[in-house]
Amino acid sequence: MTMTLISAADLATHLGAADVRVFDVRHDLINHSAGREAYAAGHIPGARYLDHETELAAARTGRNGRHPLPERGQFGALMAAHGVTPETLVVAYDASGGMYAAHLWWMLRWLGHDRVAVLDGGWQAWQAAGLPTSTEAAAPVQAGAPVTPAAPLAGSVDAQAVLDNIARPAFTVIDARAANRYRGEVEPMDPVAGHIPGALNRPNGQNLQADGRFKDAAQLREEFTALLDGRDPAAIVHQCGSGITACHNLLSMEIAGLAGSRLYPGSWSEWCSDPSRPVAKGE
Repeated sequence: MTMTLISAADLATHLGAADVRVFDVRHDLINHSAGREAYAAGHIPGARYLDHETELAAARTGRNGRHPLPERGQFGALMAAHGVTPETLVVAYDASGGMYAAHLWWMLRWLGHDRVAVLDGGWQAWQAAGLPTSTEAAAPVQAGAPVTPAAPLAGSVDAQAVLDNIARPAFTVIDARAANRYRGEVEPMDPVAGHIPGALNRPNGQNLQADGRFKDAAQLREEFTALLDGRDPAAIVHQCGSGITACHNLLSMEIAGLAGSRLYPGSWSEWCSDPSRPVAKGE
């Protein structure tokens, strides 16, 4: 069964264990130094910081999106440098409702690592529980051999597959961006406004309760089932601005027991970089 969430209380009982690695992936898409600054100001004891711009993304070409995936082997080497082995339980957390943590969760499953969970409620839940924090950098660990990519446990599609799908539909795209961005009314991040023709919209914030924790499995299942309207979960591809918040919807479907959906990692930032690709606006 796919691992998804871990509570602050449960994580607290695992801190310091040799087979556990906690990663702080707090980030801000506008202020790229904010996450590292937040980590320096206070973090879960033993947590190791990962930067979404410099460590969890490949070089940008202007045509491959704002957060292109690194090579799987490169990502495996990064995980090994932090002491991750196939037996390691990886826990990811952020302060943004789980959107960056969900991205690392997906990337590890894409690497073939199944022992990974997202801290439900993130940094805020940890603080609200009155659990200890630290300003000390994580202790050095002995790096192992590069983690060899295994058979992916998470699937993806590329821009060509999405383009081909418009004329010959084999899957349905779900866009995780805010509704006004989906409709093309505003576009704060990318040079073109709108959405991929045929895409549905599910803003990822709808997956959360007021306290920042994920809705329970039954509620998420009811909401996604209504959106899918009879579609097979395995015929769903998630997309957002740059492949990050889309993972929040993908994780939410897994929590709901609707397994098997995939990610379009390049997402809107890659899609709109080529003016020959069609753009839709409105609902």
